[in-house]
Amino acid sequence: MIPIHPDSTRGNDGQEATNGCNGCRDSPELDIQFEYAYQPIVEFATQSIYAYEALVRGPQGESAASVLAQVNDTNRYRFDQACRMKAVEGASKLGMTQLLSINFLPNAVYRPEVCIRSTFAAARKFNFPIENIIFEVTEGERVQDRPHLVNIFKEYRRFGFQTAIDDFGAGYAGLNLLAEYQPDLIKIDMDLVRDIDTNVPRQAIVAGIASICKRLNIRVLAEGIETRAERDFLLGIGITLMQGYWFAKPGFKELATIPESAWC
Repeated sequence: MIPIHPDSTRGNDGQEATNGCNGCRDSPELDIQFEYAYQPIVEFATQSIYAYEALVRGPQGESAASVLAQVNDTNRYRFDQACRMKAVEGASKLGMTQLLSINFLPNAVYRPEVCIRSTFAAARKFNFPIENIIFEVTEGERVQDRPHLVNIFKEYRRFGFQTAIDDFGAGYAGLNLLAEYQPDLIKIDMDLVRDIDTNVPRQAIVAGIASICKRLNIRVLAEGIETRAERDFLLGIGITLMQGYWFAKPGFKELATIPESAWC
């Protein structure tokens, strides 16, 4: 797919997208300090790193919660925009050649064709391919307007980005969201993965999700893998995209690597 530059689009009011929106004009300057850690997502079938997820951290590596606690209705837009730009900048400076997965806040997006401009600008500035970016939204975030989220996803796909639903099975939308929009990736919540090798209900649920996604041509990624037994059960039902401490913890301001023992 050839990415469509958002500057060529028009909003519903017929004005050029470059005119911006109220969210751009009215948001205060951001005073939140943060950095990124990068955790690998592996493709076990080829024993390679498929992508890295950019995970927000405090300036000294503090938890994501310590940063997100500072986000509110007045600074949410600026924070979301700053996250995208900083994640792309960091990935480029670290020499990332794999896909980059960036979390976004759907309640911070006013008009997708306008709010995406900073991502295009960062990609151009730091020479990072647009087609290597995945935008993911956590299913655990209470989305105020689900049709708006579906529209965001569709617009991002039109611009050439991949899309993903994170923490699937733990949030507010579930199968209803999946019925309206089929992303490139579904990330199964770690609570469903935990001890899946011995938990029959979790086995049935995850296998069911995998079966549905196969019919919908959606790739399934299991996150939060911490043991060889969890890994092996998931491999047994055909899930080969994986993420978790078994493979690597997030690398603070660096690209974490996979030890050889993780493949054994």
